[in-house]
Parts: sequence; structure tokens; C-alpha cells
Amino acid sequence: MGSANNSNSAARKARIEEMRRAERSRARRNRTLVIAASVVVVAGLVVGGVVLADSKSGSGKKDTAASGDNGKDTGDVNSKSSGDSGHFTTGKDGVRTWKGTLSRTHVTTPVSYPMHPPVGGNHNPVWADCNGDVYTQQLHDENAVHSLEHGAVWVTYTPKAAKADIEALSAKVKKTPYSLMSPYENQAAPLMLSAWGHQVVVKSASDPEVNKFFADFVQGPQTPEPGASCTGGVMK
Repeated sequence: MGSANNSNSAARKARIEEMRRAERSRARRNRTLVIAASVVVVAGLVVGGVVLADSKSGSGKKDTAASGDNGKDTGDVNSKSSGDSGHFTTGKDGVRTWKGTLSRTHVTTPVSYPMHPPVGGNHNPVWADCNGDVYTQQLHDENAVHSLEHGAVWVTYTPKAAKADIEALSAKVKKTPYSLMSPYENQAAPLMLSAWGHQVVVKSASDPEVNKFFADFVQGPQTPEPGASCTGGVMK
């Protein structure tokens, strides 16, 4: 029995180390992409300035091309709606699963979510870093939801949570890629775990559901964007 447990532990450590190596590789690629994108943006600004000057000196007619075909808006990036529809169903293990639609549009304004903490929906273009990051201040929902889209598990707690549980969960998050933790006042229980489309209340850090939820949903099958970066987003 002991050898089987050791084998499982070794396999999980190997999986975590593989994820860390992949994350470091993605971070290097992202830095290269950012540099390339910056060059493109500068070039675009130069060209845009020329076009703007030409348009001001033109006939003064409204150019509708920027709004999409036939002048229609191709996407409302300022929408405050989460775009979510549906409801939670609760399994025998206590995990609540969202049945319905969880939208994934990038928006630039605060979003009103139908659940707290949110488990999906329209979100900010920038994610909260989730490479084992532990935050001491409450995050913006819109950034954390983007992290869930990347396959992260989000641990949240209220001031009613026991200090020992907060410390134990912090330690677990810090050694787990694709996870993050932060305080969250407006939630139904002192300790909650969330993933894209899934959520559970846990009684303590030693609750068996903690390890099960991490095993099921860290880069789990629910992930809309598996392998997407968990670094280079909103920093502490």
C-alpha cells in the first residue's frame, strides 16, 4: 500500500514539474510575442496617424468601416453583462456545476456576475497571475475569471475563515501551478474553491474535497483554453 502511495506521489510531482517547465517555456514565448507585438503597434500608430490626417482633410463623411460590415458594431467591449445564462446543479460530492451558458467575450468594464465568486462569463482581457499566486487583497472578478478560463483553480476565503486553514491552503496553492488564492468577502461560506463552471464549499483545509477538486479541475477537462499562460497577467 505504501509503495502505491509513493508511486502516486511521485507521478503527481513529475506532472507538476512538467507543468512548471511548460509554463516557463510559455513565458519565454510570450516575452518574444510582446516585443514583436510592440513593433507592430508602433507601426500601426504611424500608419493610423497618416490615415487620420487624411480623413480630417477629406469630405467629412462618416467612415463606417471601423464598426464592421455595413457599419454595425462587431462586439460591445464595454458591456457590463456577464453574458451568462443557466443555473447551478449540485452533485453528491457537493460540487456545484453550472448548467447553461458561460460567455467568454473580453470586456473592459466591470461585469455583473450571477454568482459569487464567478465561475465564468465575460471577463477582462488580462488574467490574474495563477502560477501558485497567493494574493492578500481581493482581486477584480473580471481578471480572476480569465484565470479560470486558462484552467486555474481559485481558492477564496472570507474574514470568518480560520487562520490555520488560510495558511494551509496558501501553502498548497504556492506549490501548485494553475492555481491562485485571494480573500473574497461577498461569498456564501468562509472557504470556497472555484474552477471554470464548477464551485464547491469546503469545511477546512483538511476537507478531502480540497485535494479532489484540485485533482479534477487544475487544467481539467472543463478548461476552455488548456495550456494558456498563468504568468504575465495582473501582478501582485
